[in-house]
Parts: sequence; C-alpha cells; structure tokens
Amino acid sequence: MKSDQKYVVTLPHVSEFPEPMSLKKGDRVFVGERYDGAEGWPDWYLCSVPGQEAGFVPEQMLDRHADGAGTMLEDFTNRELDVVEGELLHGERQLNGWLWAARLSDGATGWVPLDNVRVSAPES
Repeated sequence: MKSDQKYVVTLPHVSEFPEPMSLKKGDRVFVGERYDGAEGWPDWYLCSVPGQEAGFVPEQMLDRHADGAGTMLEDFTNRELDVVEGELLHGERQLNGWLWAARLSDGATGWVPLDNVRVSAPES
C-alpha cells in the first residue's frame, strides 16, 4: 500500500542486519521459510541469492514458482532504518507490518516496523 504521510517515531529501532540484500526486478531467488515471529509480521519470506546474505522479502514482490524459486516483481532492498524516538519520517509504502520511509533530517531510507511509528499530526 502506498503511503505519503509524515510519521513520528514512538519506539527506537536498530537493524539486526548490517548487510542488507539488494535485488532487481527479474532476479531469480530461492524462497525459503515464511517469517513466523511473535511480532505478527505476515507474508515475509526468507530469500537467498548467491553472493548476498539471505533476507526477508514481502510476498507481494515475489512471483513464486513450484520448484521453491521465485522471481522478483520489482526492485527491493531489505535495508532497515535505524531510528530514535521523536524522529520524523516521510512514509512512502506500507507492507506487511513495515513502513518504507525516509528520515526527514538526512534523507536516509529503509524499513521501520509500523508498530514503532504513528502518523504525525498536521502542522498548524
């Protein structure tokens, strides 16, 4: 779902994945297990490609094949954005419990859990 709103960070988030994967539309990936964590983030699949660390990819970006492989339907990175409470973000897209956002202070982009942000009140 597209999002074009400002958000404020309510809980900090620090990525546990220092080597994000970078995939292009048309790349073939091996599709592994579905994420099943307590957070309840639905429809993320552990994918791997040679030369990169495995990472989770949203199902909406995968054309899954019967042989356990898949083809990327669009460009994707699983880069997460480190954020601290009170930071302002520009949200661009929501998928499966996560927000793709740009930090307003420096333009850095990445995924942030939706549970860690709220829509910012409009400025008066």
